Amino acid sequence: MSRWTFTKGLHDLGNGCLAYLQPDGGWGYSNAGLIVDGDRTLLVDTLFDKPLTAEMLASMRSAIPAAKRIDRVVNTHAHPDHTAGNALVADSEIIASLATFEDMKRMSEGVDPIQKIMTNWQNFGEAGAYLHEVMGSRFDIAEREHVLPTRHFDSEMDLTVGDKQVHLKKIGPAHSRGDTLVHVPKDRILFSGDVLFNQVHPAIVSVNIANWIEACDHVLTLDVDVIVPGHGPIADLNAVRTQRDYLQYFQVEARKRFDAGMPVAEAALDISIDAFRGWADEERIFITVANLYQSFGAPPPPMLDMMALAGRYRRDKMACGPGCTHQHHSHTHGG
Repeated sequence: MSRWTFTKGLHDLGNGCLAYLQPDGGWGYSNAGLIVDGDRTLLVDTLFDKPLTAEMLASMRSAIPAAKRIDRVVNTHAHPDHTAGNALVADSEIIASLATFEDMKRMSEGVDPIQKIMTNWQNFGEAGAYLHEVMGSRFDIAEREHVLPTRHFDSEMDLTVGDKQVHLKKIGPAHSRGDTLVHVPKDRILFSGDVLFNQVHPAIVSVNIANWIEACDHVLTLDVDVIVPGHGPIADLNAVRTQRDYLQYFQVEARKRFDAGMPVAEAALDISIDAFRGWADEERIFITVANLYQSFGAPPPPMLDMMALAGRYRRDKMACGPGCTHQHHSHTHGG
């Protein structure tokens, strides 16, 4: 969408709705939103650590006097890049779907394998080095403080922000178990959380791709002009169609290779990604294909192996330089 540039910080969408963007939209660099009417405020998601969240809140308070008090927060799902700043708004009402609340509670109890790897990354070989590079070295994860939602709902909830109607709909399991859409119907604006990655290869880790495709179909029925994705530039419904096509494409192409007995790593390299060239975090294709293989009945792939492959691919691609098509250039069939 040409109306907004993909630059870090606050973007005014009009009518009291704002987006907070974090390029390049890759690992950990999520977006958030603010809905304001009169002196009432609702924050959509916090960020991956306290310093980033503090910077975001300061920019909101500088631009919008009412944001000096955040009345409510909605966490669109449980992943830390959308919740780890909750400690800075702990006196607000924090709302999430029940599934998101349960997932966040589990993480607060230490059931977060990626967090364990990142905090002891030197002990996990190539996988640890990769996760440290893309997340551990960039964010203040050591000081993470788990602040859970104070209110949750099963499937849908209606809120008001001043006179503005806001509709919450739990649409997961898609990217996560509890994905929630935050819809401002009158303004035709949607805060999608990670139901939409725009110009970023989606993070498909233990998710339900079939349901995610259905979630995209649901979003396409909504009367919205502007979508603030979980990651990437401000979007419209065309970006949702593109992501749905991406998910369907990988589902079909991975199935062909699974049926042919091709190993995960070979299948990931064999699937052409020319249509998605230039998207951030290309190495996620390994994780995507591994999870698809599991959905087809294969044993769960060792996560460390997939992260190691992703890290190797990322290093090779960076060494290859701009415009390089990397290892895909030698694979011509089937994709």
